[in-house]
Amino acid sequence: MHYQTHFPPTEFAQRRAQIFHAIGNQAVAVLPGAAATGAFDLFRQTNDFYYLCGVEVPHAYLLLDGRTQQTTLYLPPHDAKHERSEGAQLHADAPELVCQLTGVDVVKPHAALREDVRGAATLYTRHKAAEGKEACQDTLRYAAQQAAADPWDGRPSPEAHFYAKLEAFLPHAERCDLCPLLESLRLIKSERELALMRRAGELSAAAVVAAIRSSQPGLMEYHLGAVPDYVYLAGGANGPGYRPIIAGGDNIWNAHYFRNNCPLKPGELVLMDYAPDCGNYTSDIGRMWPVNGRYSPTQRELYGFVVEYHKVLLQIIRPGKLVRELAAEGAERIRPTLETWPFSKPAYRAAAAKMVESEVAFTHPVGMAVHDVGTYREEPLQPGFVFALDPQLWVPEERLYIRVEDTVAITATGVESHTAAAPLELDEVEALVGCGGMLSTFPPQ
Repeated sequence: MHYQTHFPPTEFAQRRAQIFHAIGNQAVAVLPGAAATGAFDLFRQTNDFYYLCGVEVPHAYLLLDGRTQQTTLYLPPHDAKHERSEGAQLHADAPELVCQLTGVDVVKPHAALREDVRGAATLYTRHKAAEGKEACQDTLRYAAQQAAADPWDGRPSPEAHFYAKLEAFLPHAERCDLCPLLESLRLIKSERELALMRRAGELSAAAVVAAIRSSQPGLMEYHLGAVPDYVYLAGGANGPGYRPIIAGGDNIWNAHYFRNNCPLKPGELVLMDYAPDCGNYTSDIGRMWPVNGRYSPTQRELYGFVVEYHKVLLQIIRPGKLVRELAAEGAERIRPTLETWPFSKPAYRAAAAKMVESEVAFTHPVGMAVHDVGTYREEPLQPGFVFALDPQLWVPEERLYIRVEDTVAITATGVESHTAAAPLELDEVEALVGCGGMLSTFPPQ
């Protein structure tokens, strides 16, 4: 299929209607889509562009004209030779079909954009880099910092280059940032968005279970990474939502470890954090299990407590509450367990106390990006808000990092865990380790 089928045109139109309402009748909003990468890869549209029209074509542009209340999509012309090679793609020479599929009002070639924005009093554009494949705002900021620190680079970002050209023929227009409007809309998911995220969570949990079953000493971290890759693609995902974290032993200390090239050793834990991209939406998950199938006393002590705290939070999360209120309630609920838990070292008890007295478990929104956009800590949680519930415990003295993570959605009455099928209970996890996994059927070479 050369156009998405997860959302009807009416849902995109509803999203655009909210943008029109926000920008008024004298402003225009312009968004560029992603460019072609020049590789034999699967094209992934930028999140905000996809969110407003669902079009997955390189070098597309979108105009929301508040003066006419019309949306215009600008596409490349029909390339018959390329189509014979790679298949059908939406293009500017079939405007009726494109309007029917996407729900936009008008389809035009690229050159028409200049005249269509002429005379606009206010210009809304993105003031941040656009998220693409496996990207989040934090990864994009770091990439920009790297480029800025490189004396041999210094090039403007693609977004900055485009907007400089746009402003050259709109020199007197007031420029406004479209990002806060889009981030506010994306923060609360629709039922169709939740359905995609629920599927991403189910696949994430299935992948973790399959990896646990395959685990045994002597495997490489990347061997376990092959298991979710199969689960995700076989389950209909587009691929990964972000690069896999498969960390054994000391590598766990690096919270976003990614090299995945070390052997798994008996007596060590392995951490997996890896989720798929399902229709441009992802999930987030974190589980830790013993490579040899038995948690050591210290592992059981620390991971077991984090799991208990996690379970308490799952019981109390509900709409209408602030994050800080839920964090305080969770701390109060877990306090008797904290006071009686048989920690073997004062440093462990101190680390656990620090965790439960913080808001660290309410980590970040999840959506089109794994670290999704939008502010949520200063307003009561609403149904449709999806986030990573990720309590984390650090023992710096011993370079120990313990965590357990689920993607959860606020509902009308409480919370739904999208990744609940991955077991939390330590005894249940132990029973799965090395129990007929995929890698025993297809041994790594």
